[in-house]
Amino acid sequence: MPEQLAFTIEVFLNGLMAGVLYALVALGFVLIYKASGIFNFAQGVMALFAAMTLYGIMNGQVPFAHLINAIFGTDIHYFGWNIPAFAAILLTIGVMVLLAWMVQRFIFRYLVGQEPIILFMATIGLAYFLEGVGDLMWGSDIKTLDVGLPQGINIAIDETTYGWFGYGFFIDNLDIVASVVAIILVAALVMFAQYTKQGRAMRAVADDHQAALSVGVSLNFIWILVWSLAGFVALVAGIMWGAKSGVQFSLSLIALKALPVLMLGGFTSIPGAIIGGLIIGVGEKLFEFLIGAPYLGGATENWFAYMLALLFLVFRPQGLFGEKIIERV
Repeated sequence: MPEQLAFTIEVFLNGLMAGVLYALVALGFVLIYKASGIFNFAQGVMALFAAMTLYGIMNGQVPFAHLINAIFGTDIHYFGWNIPAFAAILLTIGVMVLLAWMVQRFIFRYLVGQEPIILFMATIGLAYFLEGVGDLMWGSDIKTLDVGLPQGINIAIDETTYGWFGYGFFIDNLDIVASVVAIILVAALVMFAQYTKQGRAMRAVADDHQAALSVGVSLNFIWILVWSLAGFVALVAGIMWGAKSGVQFSLSLIALKALPVLMLGGFTSIPGAIIGGLIIGVGEKLFEFLIGAPYLGGATENWFAYMLALLFLVFRPQGLFGEKIIERV
């Protein structure tokens, strides 16, 4: 096999892996938007907050330690125990469910019926609030999240591709795990939405709030459920991204990369979030490898996704799988 073709295949596979991580974040946006019509700008910060909380629980860190020490003059930072990753993940899920209840109870229950821009601005405020609370609770230093996920080059793939093509592909074990988790998560969400009572109620609320109310569906319960699911998705994304690049402020910025994913896949489609993520991941890697680095000086991954999304906004604003909106005057 020609060396250039082997390089291209490797870049393509790594693009697929990156796309899966983008899609994980986009899933949280889709879940909330489908059920409530709210574009949750805070989804990226929710992933950061979930990852910080998981790290703090695993390492026995005292929440708000810096604030407590400043007020009372103490020097307490850790409880002195470590919690296994699985138990810490369960506790973090509980924290994210509590967060979902608080968001619905103290913010969005008072904004029912408001204009979409007001709801959007509320999520921006929520994003900055969570970011600040997260720093106060767990500190703003960069954290290394280790939940036991395999990392580094997959030796089996490297040796197999070297035997086939004379060139070993570098595929990260963490990316493979993220891909498997994303597939399972999407399948579970689709099954939940299609075959459970709560899932059908969630779809009913997404179609028509008033009609859902008329048949006894509790909007408060459904919105808490949706925000809880989005929190769980944020936790999964936070674990993957945190294990890959550390738990730090830049983790919250992955929400910005999820925007082109949503524009391609559609804001109301769970499969669309996955397909859009794969297209963005593969597209930006191949464009950087084939055109960006040789002819444009590199760094095209920073803007390629947004240019592609702009084209979709011009020619197909509802995305590949989104519902076309027809308004009759």
